[in-house]
Amino acid sequence: MNEIIMPILKADLQIQTNVIDGYLNTLISSAKEFISREGVLLTDSYEDALLVEMYAAYLYRKREEGGEMPRMLRFALNNRTVGGNKKC
Repeated sequence: MNEIIMPILKADLQIQTNVIDGYLNTLISSAKEFISREGVLLTDSYEDALLVEMYAAYLYRKREEGGEMPRMLRFALNNRTVGGNKKC
């Protein structure tokens, strides 16, 4: 899934170099863990890949800007938790 997420994340963050790929991979892994904590069982779908990308981008931006989770991301997590596979 990371091979799908990384180019989308880099485009979203407007990063063109490979200098911080290790850091971005860490953010992707962290995003997956945080999403799992919400009760979402991630799949290899493009929908889940975009959810992980949005969360990883939020983690990257949060370190600079601080603040709360964007509403779009919170809605996507809520929709995925309620409408998708949920851990029991």
